[in-house]
Amino acid sequence: MKFHITTFGCQMNVHDSDWLTRALESRGWEQADEGEAQVYILNTCSVRDKPEQKVYSELGRIAAHLKRDENIFAAVGGCVAQQVGRGFFERFPFVKLVFGSDGIAGAPNALERIAEGGDDRVALLDFVSIYEERETSEERTVSLPETRQAFVNIMQGCDNFCSYCIVPYTRGRQKSRLPDVVVEECRALVASGIREITLLGQNVNSFGQDKGGVGVSFADLLYRVAEIDGLHRLRFTTSHPKDIAPEVIRAFGELENLCPSLHLPLQSGSDAVLKAMRRKYTQERYLSIVEGLKQARPDIALTTDLIVGFPGETEADFQETLDMVERVGYESSFSFKYSDRPGVAAVNMEPKVSPEEASERLMRLQTLQNNITKKCLENLVGLETVAFIEGMSRKQNGEETFWKGRDPAGRIVNVAMPESDGLVGMMVPVRIIEAKKHSLMGERIGIPW
Repeated sequence: MKFHITTFGCQMNVHDSDWLTRALESRGWEQADEGEAQVYILNTCSVRDKPEQKVYSELGRIAAHLKRDENIFAAVGGCVAQQVGRGFFERFPFVKLVFGSDGIAGAPNALERIAEGGDDRVALLDFVSIYEERETSEERTVSLPETRQAFVNIMQGCDNFCSYCIVPYTRGRQKSRLPDVVVEECRALVASGIREITLLGQNVNSFGQDKGGVGVSFADLLYRVAEIDGLHRLRFTTSHPKDIAPEVIRAFGELENLCPSLHLPLQSGSDAVLKAMRRKYTQERYLSIVEGLKQARPDIALTTDLIVGFPGETEADFQETLDMVERVGYESSFSFKYSDRPGVAAVNMEPKVSPEEASERLMRLQTLQNNITKKCLENLVGLETVAFIEGMSRKQNGEETFWKGRDPAGRIVNVAMPESDGLVGMMVPVRIIEAKKHSLMGERIGIPW
């Protein structure tokens, strides 16, 4: 069978799609372009309304392929699948499988049964209380990413129930993987040639605090993974400020391969709005975390998530968010207008901020962030660092070959090098020579390794 996967949303969805690809390939299935596929798989996101609407639009496009082959069918997974469930069967008859985040482990077998005619329609929507380990492919080393970077899921779900967030309803309650299993997966990846690992979870800081935990904290896990011989870079995402432990903050100063970058969602700079959001930390608490991080690792690059126009947000509340962004000095941020999601507490909160006011606030916030980002990048000019090459840069002028890499903090560094191939997955010593709007230009000053 030829299949095509389209992924929406977060890095966890990207990781899930990568796993599903390997699982299907191990069964003899083949990845294909959209115009040749027999099975279309959508891995979906419903954190905001716009990604959800994209799913319906994509299914409408897939329907046109039925003219090519009436046996074509589709599967919908992820958060929108969990939210809409069997409703997809009624609206789109060619959808034969829906599976939530907890149901993905059974998706490869279900797809195979459907393709062979054993099942007509399958719904894998039940939540499980303990993390269900997924099958591992014997072809894992063959599927080694060219970039030599990998993501490792350490948990699933979330117990926080922030008033605006649909994740606990679509991904279920928090379930931690066994730490020994996580460490062994990381060790196997490094042995196969992986040089950088990112640990993934809805809230990695609370790892081990659910009933599936075995007394190993996230800090303990970090130290165990970091000591794997041959692991050059270690990252993690996402962190909830309420759960970050002093030991995790201290790790940034003690673990040489723990990258000096952290995505620490603020959401709002106003204590009143944070309380309404049920974030369980204050502006003062957040700033104390930032201070601790900068003391442990002075060169740490902080990024964040921000919501504007939350119900009840006043101009004064919004100004506090602007003040916090400037005070922390985030290198970048993901910012969005508040969007009602079905079933969450904020749907019933009043007063709503008008779309026009929310758009105006978003524009002001993003303008401020762009200015801060510009200054942060300009301050790096003249410094030496190491770029981990991910591929050819989009910046090409016909005379020089540019490669795209990332420094330890995750910033994009474009470097002119004459080689036409062989650099992906290599570490290249560089000196920063210019700051662009969202990236850096570097010159090679050493031999790739």
